[in-house]
Amino acid sequence: MTFVDGFLAAVPEANKAAYLEQAKMMSGMMKELGALSVMECWGVDVPEGKKTSMHLAVAREEGEGIVLSFVTWPSKELRDAAWAKMEADERMQGMSMPFDGSRLIHGGFEAMLEA
Repeated sequence: MTFVDGFLAAVPEANKAAYLEQAKMMSGMMKELGALSVMECWGVDVPEGKKTSMHLAVAREEGEGIVLSFVTWPSKELRDAAWAKMEADERMQGMSMPFDGSRLIHGGFEAMLEA
């Protein structure tokens, strides 16, 4: 069954181009290692909530946009092996994120429905 990595982050609007360049590099690595697809989305219609919202979840600050990303894998086992290889890959060494990684939300999910 397909396995999905999901990510939610606040990215400074001034760093949107840098984020996209890094995302292109990372998506290439993931595809090399067996990812089925990689999707990067910049929020354009993300309502703010009072109790909960994507803005609150990532502690979005003024001048930041919200990015929603997901990667599909054939299985959790292949994903786990790919992440281990990526962490050891020289392209990842010394890479700095164009956003505050401490506010990145990540989770792995088993697909329940693919339509």
